[in-house]
Amino acid sequence: MVKTRFAPSPTGKMHVGNLRTALYSYLIARHEDGIFMLRIEDTDQERYVEGAVDIINRTLSLAGLKADEGPDKDGGVGPYVQSERVSAGIYRKYAEQLVEQGNAYYCFCTKERLESLKTVTDGKEFSAYDKHCLGLTKEEIRQNLASGMPYVIRLNVPQEGSTTFHDVNYGDITVQNSELEDMILIKSDGYPTYNFANVIDDHLMGITHVVRGKEYLSSSPKYNLIYDALGWEVPVYVHCPLIMDEEHHKLSKRSGHSSFEDLLAQGFIPEAIVNYTALLGWNPPDNEEIMSLDDLVRKFDYTKINKSDAVFDMAKLRWMNGEYFKKMDPDVFYQKALPYIEKAVPEQNYDRHALAEMARTRIETFEDIDELLGFFHEVPEYDIEMYRHKKMKSTPELSLRVLQEILPYIEQQEAFDNDALYEMMKRFAEEKELKNGQVMWPVRTAVSGKQMTPGGASQLLEILGKDESLKRIRAAISLLG
Repeated sequence: MVKTRFAPSPTGKMHVGNLRTALYSYLIARHEDGIFMLRIEDTDQERYVEGAVDIINRTLSLAGLKADEGPDKDGGVGPYVQSERVSAGIYRKYAEQLVEQGNAYYCFCTKERLESLKTVTDGKEFSAYDKHCLGLTKEEIRQNLASGMPYVIRLNVPQEGSTTFHDVNYGDITVQNSELEDMILIKSDGYPTYNFANVIDDHLMGITHVVRGKEYLSSSPKYNLIYDALGWEVPVYVHCPLIMDEEHHKLSKRSGHSSFEDLLAQGFIPEAIVNYTALLGWNPPDNEEIMSLDDLVRKFDYTKINKSDAVFDMAKLRWMNGEYFKKMDPDVFYQKALPYIEKAVPEQNYDRHALAEMARTRIETFEDIDELLGFFHEVPEYDIEMYRHKKMKSTPELSLRVLQEILPYIEQQEAFDNDALYEMMKRFAEEKELKNGQVMWPVRTAVSGKQMTPGGASQLLEILGKDESLKRIRAAISLLG
């Protein structure tokens, strides 16, 4: 049975790259009727961030990526938190087995000695361990351990030959063993390194497919040396392309769109974020772009992941988010949009359902609501040139006359709904031998102070109400006069 895992480190917000790894792992498992597992990799205690596990759980929940196994759902291969596995002695057991086999060794080198091994080439610093401690006798090792001397356990990488591994997307990759360093397996604090813990846990937990970013390609030969030394089967590797920003630089935390939480805070919805993230390195055979999670499960094929880097296009994500709004049930949209509407238009007397429906098909993120509807709260300052419209042959002078003459009509209008107001303005235009636009344009501009509005003049008048509409039209007359 196919079994995948998402194994994040609790070091902060969920990066888009992490979300993609979780999503692809989930899709592979669901597409193959397999198991999707969550494992928390907290072996790097220095980078541990309080509350980060909650962020991981909240992100997976909002994204709809429900794990079959994990810290909250034991599938029989726990613990699912690496620090708990450390205390159980799992990693040390296998590290010491490798030492016994001659595939690993104790290293007692001081920090000062390791610093002395560093070299600089072309302005870049390199550090390669020289296998110094591999030559220690058993008695020297015993004495050092007995005296409490700090140590690490290193992998004994062969100096001759090469290591080849296969990746689903990048094919066979061969690396000369001479290029590989004797990486640390167990650190001086007793914790395993990320690379070593990955191998041990993936095997013991029955992981069949490992999904990760292309940046880990260079680490894969080291993983395989450990698998081979322990006589374990190597899982299927699925490496994904890097995710770049619009400038083709690697996404950074400063970019504002690098984490799931950043995007939620900017008014995107989880469904659109997940949908877009799926396309950062993969395309369905039918080239469909708007897909639900169920659609993605049905269509996803990990053997068709792209090799070239993916570009995070914020404009495209905004478009996709807007498409989700258009298809969203109006009542559901209202509930989600209400906090943004209340902030943009705090007045209680306006029909907020009408405001929500006005926004639903016109915005791309919830944050757009303030720009779209803010004029209901307060008319922004504007230049009277806004009343000029070449196509309708409208000018500030004509607009002033129209507003002065229509004001009594609006004052006398009893039925103040969209249809009645529209008919009234149409009749007014006919009486004055004007085009409809020459009436509607100045009225709409007067009550909104904006060139583009989410509704026509009659719609705006209805929502604003009679008193507020008259107040704004009189203010516009004063401005134009």
